[in-house]
Amino acid sequence: MKRLIIDAHLDLAMNAIEWNRDLSRPLEEIRQRELNMPDKPDRGNGTVCFPELRRGKVGLVVATQLARVASPGSKFAGWHSPQQAWAMTQAQLTWYREMEVLEELVQVTDLAGLEQHIDLWNSEAIPDEQKPIGYILSLEGADSLVNIDYLYKAHADGLRAVGLSHFGPGRYAPGTKAVGPITSAGLQLLREMAKLHLILDVTHLTDEGFEQAIDLYEGPIWASHHNVRRFVPNQRQLTDDQIKKLVARGAVIGGMLDCWAMDIRFIDGISDPWQLDIKLAKLVDHWDHICQIAGNCHHIGVGSDLDGIFGTEQAPWDMHSVADLQQFEAILNSRGYKEEDIDHIFHGNWLRFLKRAWSTADA
Repeated sequence: MKRLIIDAHLDLAMNAIEWNRDLSRPLEEIRQRELNMPDKPDRGNGTVCFPELRRGKVGLVVATQLARVASPGSKFAGWHSPQQAWAMTQAQLTWYREMEVLEELVQVTDLAGLEQHIDLWNSEAIPDEQKPIGYILSLEGADSLVNIDYLYKAHADGLRAVGLSHFGPGRYAPGTKAVGPITSAGLQLLREMAKLHLILDVTHLTDEGFEQAIDLYEGPIWASHHNVRRFVPNQRQLTDDQIKKLVARGAVIGGMLDCWAMDIRFIDGISDPWQLDIKLAKLVDHWDHICQIAGNCHHIGVGSDLDGIFGTEQAPWDMHSVADLQQFEAILNSRGYKEEDIDHIFHGNWLRFLKRAWSTADA
């Protein structure tokens, strides 16, 4: 029997709206439709769709809204105003709602809904292929929040996690490939997020921003899709000291499957995962390192980031689709992880985190 998996980072709506992928269709059909399309780097190489999520028993995901604002002269792509970025996130939200109408997805926003959904996926009364996939709404980069009032609008629509930054300069915090602290607007946003008991996602923050967030934020914190800087020395990765601070806060760190974040040899657009023999097991090296620091396996999980502007051309070569996350059971077994450890990594750690965060929010 397959184990339930929670994936804490999937850009589902971005793929549906900006990549124009009908995620309700079979994966091979999506790939076939994209043959000879040159507009995106991963055309024809996608790994995520609803049938594959169900086949892999990925029953609950953290699904993003994502729209960055680009200032004049920025080398990073983005919208030219916060209002345009907000409009894009609303298009993405509308797509999630349409998937709810089709019973492909169901939104999970509180402890009661979480427990009900997990019970559904643990039940054998209904085949997995007939179950809706649960999604927790997360905002990856806060640029699209025109002002603080928009945070409350988003929360009313079910937003439950927020990352302040993405790539480059940001309205609330600089992110990957940038430097500097959280902005004054970002500090105000953190205060309002705490009032709403929102989860702060520290992924993509600069080192300075990370330290501020850990020191200042009073609510729950996680790192939805992060690997280890000791193995891949890049600012996008977590240092040992950062890992220690996240463990002390009770955070969970989601391992991501972008090859450059798994193996220092991989270069985007140049390297080939097969030639470098980058396999799913490489991520377990990162997980092992975090477990050694924490002293247990209670702070790691899956945050795959699959199809986050990359597909099979930049993912482990032994992974055909998101359903292959199930291969981690055999890999972890071979590394000496116990049965209960594997359950923790597949879903238990994220569940424990959410139950604690949301029981406090409901109190």
